Amino acid sequence: MAMRQTPLVSGGYYHVFNRGVAKMPVFTNISDYTRALQTLEYYRFTKPPLKFSKYKDLSIEQKNRINLELDYKKDYLVDILSFVLMPSHFHFLVKQNTDWGVSKFIGQFSNSYTRYFNTKHNRVGPVFQGVFKAVEVESAEQLIHLSRYIHLNPYVSSLTKRIDLEKYHWSSLPIYLGYGNNFIESQTVLSQFSKKFTYRDFVFDHSDYARELERVKHLVIDLED
Repeated sequence: MAMRQTPLVSGGYYHVFNRGVAKMPVFTNISDYTRALQTLEYYRFTKPPLKFSKYKDLSIEQKNRINLELDYKKDYLVDILSFVLMPSHFHFLVKQNTDWGVSKFIGQFSNSYTRYFNTKHNRVGPVFQGVFKAVEVESAEQLIHLSRYIHLNPYVSSLTKRIDLEKYHWSSLPIYLGYGNNFIESQTVLSQFSKKFTYRDFVFDHSDYARELERVKHLVIDLED
């Protein structure tokens, strides 16, 4: 993946997103989503000792040893505050911890996943569309609203029902609500709320409004085409 012309600022928070080439689906089944999540978790570290393709073939004991060493060092390219994987795209909310951290993280994630996807689907060429997009987060208010936007994506896009949103495995919302493995730095957002389920209400109370905005946006685009 090509590096960005302008480096992002260490200590800054960014909304990072990209989609499949020609809007093609890039996560097509449970195996794809699982592989992407594992790759996401592994490449947030500054110096993983192996390529993920080799790491995944290690024994459980070997993996545990590496994981303990990496967790002990707490040396991260980025902190991942929230994420969602959708069939044709992804959204990440991250904090950059080192120079070029976001670019290195996204590059390693995208390159590793592309090799996996192309091998599995017998294809060649890029999977993701050019250089990823990154928008700086400029306030605490913007940060919490962005996390909500990311977590609402599956519902807004009609991928899941509202009642099932917190069970959507391919987003960090279940982690925010206390379910599942936690490699997410959720406290920056959750510290703005009195308790986890206050954040849940913050997300769900906005869901139908966000979905209607998405419907109107697509209607306007269709009229302009």
